[in-house]
Amino acid sequence: MASNNRNQQDYSAPLRRLLVAVLALMLIAIFLVWRIDSPRVEGFRARVVDAVMPGFDWALAPVTASVKLARDFQAYQAIYDQNQELRRDLREMTRWKEAALQLEQENARLRDLNNVQLDPRLTSITGVVLADSGSPFRQSVLINVGSRDGIVDGWATMDGIGLVGRISGVGANTSRVILLTDSTSRIPAMIQPSSQRALIVGDNTAAPPIDFLENSDLVRPGDRIVTSGDGDVFPPGLLIGHVAKDPGGRLRTRLAADYERLEFLRVLRDHGRRQISAPSEVILPLAPVGQTDLPDPNPETQNDG
Repeated sequence: MASNNRNQQDYSAPLRRLLVAVLALMLIAIFLVWRIDSPRVEGFRARVVDAVMPGFDWALAPVTASVKLARDFQAYQAIYDQNQELRRDLREMTRWKEAALQLEQENARLRDLNNVQLDPRLTSITGVVLADSGSPFRQSVLINVGSRDGIVDGWATMDGIGLVGRISGVGANTSRVILLTDSTSRIPAMIQPSSQRALIVGDNTAAPPIDFLENSDLVRPGDRIVTSGDGDVFPPGLLIGHVAKDPGGRLRTRLAADYERLEFLRVLRDHGRRQISAPSEVILPLAPVGQTDLPDPNPETQNDG
């Protein structure tokens, strides 16, 4: 057994060397033939390629698949990079969209302030809202116009659509505006089309109640509410809002002004009306010149005197 293994080894080694040599010679011959620049050799190469290559499709399939996979991977990488870039662009576009929406809203409010139809005898000045009271017990805002701009206590303020409140406290550069929703606000109003007079009373809610109504049967939800001009507090005809009814059946005011987005306020200069110097003048008119006391409503006391 040992001799047979030794004999196989003796024959296999020279045979392998021979095969390697033959293979090397064949490769060298193919290389030389492939490099010879001759018409005959070129024709021979063409015939060999035509005869051999169609049968090697199976051998080239893994190479073709590998190349395709590599190209697909590169394409996926490019798509991923583009997707990340698009995400960055989308975030940037979203930021610009928000800025554009804010500018659009601001522009719309400014257009409303410029186009609102008021008494031509009234002039106005527009101020920017700086801050609000931040208190549930006091509804007011601060605007950036004051005595240097000719602002006077008691003047009406509006946004682009409806009445917002009145000036109550004037500084050199700023003014305080008491909103219609404040608990100290009392606005003489008229309800159209019934011409019923009432008082819009602030109660620190978004819908102030309607009090002292002459005849509530003539008033319907949706009726228009405007200032009446009584007491020379506000010019007549300024839009306040519309009549609404709460679940308890009480009539309230659905304000026309957008209190959620108060950015600009229009202060109406009303030089033809008296100025308010004391809070009591909002309710009681001034006594005529020469009369200091109100007349006694009971004539019997006068006769007795």
